[in-house]
Amino acid sequence: MNERKPAGPKPMESAQANRSKKQDGKPAKLSREVQARLGQQLRAMYDEVVSQGVPDRFAELLNRINGGNKDK
Repeated sequence: MNERKPAGPKPMESAQANRSKKQDGKPAKLSREVQARLGQQLRAMYDEVVSQGVPDRFAELLNRINGGNKDK
C-alpha cells in the first residue's frame, strides 16, 4: 500500500558518480588512445546501422504518417 522508499541516491546514480570522478574529486579522463579506439568502434557500429537502411514496415508507417497513404 504505502511503501516507503529508502532515502538517498539510487544505486545506479551513486555508481555512476563514483566512476566519473577520481579519488581526488577531479573528473576521470580517457587517454587519447582509448578515445580513438572508442571513436573507431562507434563509427563502425553507426556505419553498420546506416547500411541496413530503413525496414519496409517503418517506411510504410512513415509514409502513412506523412499522408502518403490516405486509405485508412
